[in-house]
Amino acid sequence: MGNDKTNMFVAIGLSLLVLLGWQYFVAGPRLEQQRLIEAQNKAAQAQAQPPGVTPDGVPSASPKEGGPAAPAAGTAPTPPGGPISREAALARGQRVTIETPALSGSINLKGGRIDDVSLKNYHETIDPKSPEIVLFSPAGTETPYYAEFGWVGANAGKLPTSDTVWTADGKTLAPGMPVTLTWDNGEGLTFKRIVAVDDKYMFTIRDSVENKGANAVTLYPYSLVSRWGKPHTQGYYVLHEGMIGYLGDDGLQEITYDKLAKEGAYGGANTKGRAYSNVTGGFLGITDKYWAAAVIPEQNAPYTGAFTDRTDGSTNVYQASARGDAVNLAAGASAQTTQRLFAGAKEVNLINAYQKDLGIRHFDLMIDWGWFWFITQPMFRALDFIYHVVGNFGVSILVVTFCLKLLFLPIANRSYVSMAKMKAVQPEMTSIRERYKDDKVKQQQAMMELYKKEKINPVAGCWPVLIQIPVFFALYKVLFITIEMRHAPFFGWIHDLAAPDPTSIVNLFGLLPFTPPEYIPIHLGVWPIIMGITMFVQMKMNPAPPDPVQAQIFTFMPIIFTFMLGSFPAGLVIYWAWNNTLSVLQQYVIMRRNGVKVELWDNLRRTFRRGAKGSAKPATTKG
Repeated sequence: MGNDKTNMFVAIGLSLLVLLGWQYFVAGPRLEQQRLIEAQNKAAQAQAQPPGVTPDGVPSASPKEGGPAAPAAGTAPTPPGGPISREAALARGQRVTIETPALSGSINLKGGRIDDVSLKNYHETIDPKSPEIVLFSPAGTETPYYAEFGWVGANAGKLPTSDTVWTADGKTLAPGMPVTLTWDNGEGLTFKRIVAVDDKYMFTIRDSVENKGANAVTLYPYSLVSRWGKPHTQGYYVLHEGMIGYLGDDGLQEITYDKLAKEGAYGGANTKGRAYSNVTGGFLGITDKYWAAAVIPEQNAPYTGAFTDRTDGSTNVYQASARGDAVNLAAGASAQTTQRLFAGAKEVNLINAYQKDLGIRHFDLMIDWGWFWFITQPMFRALDFIYHVVGNFGVSILVVTFCLKLLFLPIANRSYVSMAKMKAVQPEMTSIRERYKDDKVKQQQAMMELYKKEKINPVAGCWPVLIQIPVFFALYKVLFITIEMRHAPFFGWIHDLAAPDPTSIVNLFGLLPFTPPEYIPIHLGVWPIIMGITMFVQMKMNPAPPDPVQAQIFTFMPIIFTFMLGSFPAGLVIYWAWNNTLSVLQQYVIMRRNGVKVELWDNLRRTFRRGAKGSAKPATTKG
């Protein structure tokens, strides 16, 4: 293959490798592995640990209630008749209403759990009348999900459990209107819990206990988030869903549901997981693609954190928990601990503000920026800044792409100038190949002398593609993980930049009155076709390759890429089409400035003339 085509083959190979690899490992959902969980029975917990605490000192949820040291007679999350509706579960007991600009829900006075949270500003679909996103659900429903706070201890008498009925001093929890819960164990200990919430998604829980008895007691404060049953996950390699936390010197921990279920025996019967001792700072919880729930211990006090998976019959119970150090409470003394709960949408600017204002160590890692965070984070900041100027994320993508073109203009210009020079010396290169067609070594030497004489870099054409690859990765990641891109509209039929183009060639883009079924593998909308056309035009800017195999590759590349990007987020396809358009304009101007003939129109005429002859030939044969 001619050396003058090396740069083009490298560019094509890189593009194809990146997109095929990205589609296979990242964009295509992985098949969920079947969970084979065998019950494991372990010896009783060490006597040195207080009741309801694992050997690592982490609160251990009861197999029935998911709360530390819950009584054996506690109410199971699933009633004998099976799960009940969320509405029925919420109506079973007394509750304190949660009402904020961003949240609605309630606190169950039985157990003091925060087990009812819905997100007012987010809906299941782009229709604003569709149901709100439900984050937490109480015990008894099909998928319980809740946060719990309290104390465990040895020789402390009765402690609050999931069956404890608290007394509230108000009926509504709202910003600036905290609620105080109290409970007296009748044995000298009085427990008080002050729950406050801001106007977004952060709860502050101040638990205090007063010892009015005659004997000293030792207590351990704890907090946990518990989720019953594995939720539906996206299954993409590019996105983490499951257990997450930043645990002091242990750093960021990301454990999927399946991986946690395969961990070795831990804690007690049917329990698996990991523990992290002597941790200071950070958070731990459970994350979905756009939503998360995380407990945040006091940032300057040491604690023991754990991620566990236990089984209740056939149901897996996933839990993230933190237990503080022992609090020795003498007779007549009192103690207090402050913990927080984040339960809401992973809005980038809000997460960063919480990290800064509340001093939560590395709370920004709640959002999965990936290994290339140094590219994805600046990409998001640029898109978000332009969005607040123009008011449309689609337009923001166009503006940022144009700015990137300007930023890399010197490199791209050198590449296109070198490519233009390559076209200008095409006749000499053809002559060298003919002259030394039987001596590849001399042919290579003559080519290199020509490159040196004309100051041509034969691989310069690869730079535009190499520059585009990290931008492609960063934009894909931003579109996929950030909630700001969710349901973000563009113009016309694009109502969600993070979803594929909703139009389909199967029903002629809506002209036929039916919706293509989801099982049809071909997903090809208007924007992927536009992208394919721009790529086709960009290919035709260059002279047709003399090698027939290479010419076929050039012909089919736009078609392959069109179908590959058909299922990609619309925002990414719009970026690709716009980037191709800018590249065509840039290359056209540079070629004209260097006195090189633009082959676009000639190549298009030859292509369609050849196609017309090919289509007419069978008719002539029949005649």
